[in-house]
Amino acid sequence: MVSHGNERYFDYFINILLILLAVISVFPLLYVFAVSITPYSEVLRNGGFVLIPRRITFEAYKALFGMDAIPRAFLVTSFVTVMNTLINLVLTVLMAYTLSRKHLVGRSFFIFLIVFTMMFGGGLIPTYLVVKGTGLLNTIWAMIIPGAMSTWNVLVVKTFFESLPEELFESGRIDGAGEFTVLLRLALPLSIPVLMTIGLFCVVGSWNTFFSAVYYITDPGLNPLQVIIRGLLLSSEQMEYNADIVLPTTTLQMASVVAASLPVIVVYPFVQKHLTKGMLIGAVKG
Repeated sequence: MVSHGNERYFDYFINILLILLAVISVFPLLYVFAVSITPYSEVLRNGGFVLIPRRITFEAYKALFGMDAIPRAFLVTSFVTVMNTLINLVLTVLMAYTLSRKHLVGRSFFIFLIVFTMMFGGGLIPTYLVVKGTGLLNTIWAMIIPGAMSTWNVLVVKTFFESLPEELFESGRIDGAGEFTVLLRLALPLSIPVLMTIGLFCVVGSWNTFFSAVYYITDPGLNPLQVIIRGLLLSSEQMEYNADIVLPTTTLQMASVVAASLPVIVVYPFVQKHLTKGMLIGAVKG
């Protein structure tokens, strides 16, 4: 039998461990942000390590957003994120709900096809040839259509639909509702938690779009934010913003990392509060 004293010490240990993990997680973000707003002379004076700057300057951010490529890259990335998330959610819900219906003819065969694509991919070159053959090469849709649906997300949402009480759907059909109405009026309201989770994954993945742009995009005007930031991170030359101000690449690199990460960090708390909503909505009342 565990005494209350031992339980209290165990709680102290868990709390201390969680605090340490939180500090370890936040420290890199704090360091990057601190360097981005610190004058370069102070960065050099501290050997490249700054946690609490003595002076604050936003010249790196002015230089960053003064570049023509950055605002354009933000627009490209925002469009890709919104469209990719919407298309992913729509296609995932439609396929997952269809496959969750046990009376579907050929249901096992279609599920096998989905699982097969998870284990065996077409490869980079065949995928490139498909993108080129469909006319998507060097267009913004090349970063959206090839990843328009995730088979893993389909299986997750399908399993969630199967966990919902079938009596609920039968009651809707008895009232004359068709399958599409049942999906919109009954299944979707109960699926908010899983859809918000899938949507959050799509947002983060789309915002970090990189490889599809490298593979399929050659027009600099269509480069997303991550490709532009990669160029800044690999750059070793100093960049001039004004005639009197020289911004070393290190300061600009940190500013670009903060600018790329901030939208997702800001959006996440507003999305997170919806993840637990509706968890008990699907309970069948007697």
